[in-house]
Amino acid sequence: MIRAPRAVPAWLAHPFRWQRLPVPWAAVARGALCAGPLLGAGLATGHPAPGVLTGLGSMLAGVNDRPGTRRTGIVHIGLPALASALGMLIGASLQTVGAGWWVVPALFAVGFVSGAGSVAGPVRSNAGMQMLATTVLGAGMPLPGAPWAKALYVLAGCLWLLLLRLVVRSPRPAGGALSGERAAVATVFDALSGALAAAGGPGAEAARRRLTAALDRADEALRLRRLTGRLLRRTATPQELLLAERFAAATALCEASVALLWEARPLPARVAESPRRFADALRTGQPPGRLSAPETSTPARGAFDQALLDAAVAFARREPTTTQGAAAPAPVPAVREALRALGGRSRPGRGLFGPAGRDYGLRVAVCIAASAAVALLLRADHWYWLPATATFLVKPDLGPLFSRTVNRFAGTLAGVLVFAGAGELLTGSWWPALVAGAGGALLPFAVRHFALQTVAITLMVLSFVYAGGARQAATERIVDTSIACVIVLVVGHLPRLADPRRRVGQRVTSALRATERFLRHVLEAEPGADTTERRALRRAAYRALGEARAAAETAAAELLAARDRNPDWLTVVSAAERIVDAATACAVRLDHGAHRPSLDEAERLCRALAAMADALEDPRRRRDTPVPDRDLRPVPDCATLTDVAAELEHIRGYAGTG
Repeated sequence: MIRAPRAVPAWLAHPFRWQRLPVPWAAVARGALCAGPLLGAGLATGHPAPGVLTGLGSMLAGVNDRPGTRRTGIVHIGLPALASALGMLIGASLQTVGAGWWVVPALFAVGFVSGAGSVAGPVRSNAGMQMLATTVLGAGMPLPGAPWAKALYVLAGCLWLLLLRLVVRSPRPAGGALSGERAAVATVFDALSGALAAAGGPGAEAARRRLTAALDRADEALRLRRLTGRLLRRTATPQELLLAERFAAATALCEASVALLWEARPLPARVAESPRRFADALRTGQPPGRLSAPETSTPARGAFDQALLDAAVAFARREPTTTQGAAAPAPVPAVREALRALGGRSRPGRGLFGPAGRDYGLRVAVCIAASAAVALLLRADHWYWLPATATFLVKPDLGPLFSRTVNRFAGTLAGVLVFAGAGELLTGSWWPALVAGAGGALLPFAVRHFALQTVAITLMVLSFVYAGGARQAATERIVDTSIACVIVLVVGHLPRLADPRRRVGQRVTSALRATERFLRHVLEAEPGADTTERRALRRAAYRALGEARAAAETAAAELLAARDRNPDWLTVVSAAERIVDAATACAVRLDHGAHRPSLDEAERLCRALAAMADALEDPRRRRDTPVPDRDLRPVPDCATLTDVAAELEHIRGYAGTG
């Protein structure tokens, strides 16, 4: 009898996943010019400590050197840079006063703040992690200097990479000014073309998610540029306004395209190719050329062709139609909006002291404090490696814990062996700078896999440690890493700290509520109403669903996923995504004269979705307030809302809310 092959468990397969990404050559060049030269300059001048600290700062900034515009680079690198300097100030102060065992509760407090900040968004999460790492290194590395001077050196290293970010960039597209923002909007049209090409195929949903991610990046780039103008009280230029109008045209075209994707019919190649012509026009500054011929076979196709025509008109203009862009009279609201943009949008329950924030913070704090206590018990000096290793492992938003632990150990082992081999082959006092430069050049490429990223960071940190005078045996590093991995695995899988309902359910609940708000607006809006709010709600729903999907995928790949006690989060998120798609298609049909459902029909669907969100938020409500079957019946004369009802049934079945 032939047995069917058994699927490899997700927690076991995840450590071998490799992201396929283009090589960021500009970032590779920046990495090579950062830590290595800074460390080399310190060694050459006889001041290794400043070289170590500035190299450390540039290494931490290099972790955040991701593709994007100059303004997004300033945000994504600048805020963690300030947090790194603050962490070094705290840690160096602890070392200066001889804190001893008091360092354990101090690291517990910093770890709690670092972990709790993870719920506020990826930028604040990276800032919290780097603040914790520099606190540990500042408290443990025996480097001379005042705490404030050490903090300034770390900040200087971060600013050096940020300066290189503004100077060493990829070649500009031939589209004139606004090259970064223009390229981000062009990527939206490219992603839209890919989504239309995948319509009716198995990759349609994945292509739509890539389109949503491209929209988010372009929106962030343009929003940061507007905020910069408001903070500087500067009037927007005609080029900025014209690009904003073209992005609005792209948003409208994407909405009509989602309706086409919902119909699940393969589209002619000329239809999928039309958005790519707009992308080429943005990059080259030339007209988009001939587009696909209009067709009105379905309301979605008619809406797409109308949006395509509107986009062509927007690209044909050489002057903006609006004169908006005057500087804001009072900068305070702009400052608040900028601060919110730095770390993500705040949502109910996502605050520092909300349920998810407390759980995240407690998990990180316990792991770091336990690692520091064990390290101090084992050795009084050079104890920092163990908690520093735990810092890069324990953050709950950075991937499955088991996968990160395995890759961290493998990457550290490989990095130690490579560093030891380099020490045997190279001579002189300069070779750590060469190794640090090689690690910095590898770091941007190493984002493809956590083990490779660990190799790059290990090479750089060992170079700093060696140049700082701590030349312990390589086996000591491997032993410390092994102990840290064991501590993180044990603490990270404690029942309360590892409960996916508290870590994932909050994001899924937020996504369902955003979906309900969008659905309600679609069904209750007056005919002919302005679509600006509708598109903003749709984007907010997709953004929340993207965060929920990332959290659900991480939870599904955990070693102890506890699926028997928790809903099937990925299925719930997928159903909610299809509800947003169907609601978008419904909005397009309503704009073109389709049958409008009654207020009772609209209310019962929105009420059912809200009830499911309530049940996921509070498991006790599942028993007390089940969703009535009558709320899930099909909607007469409206195929899109019938699909909404079907997906609601999916959510009820997999979330256990019936």
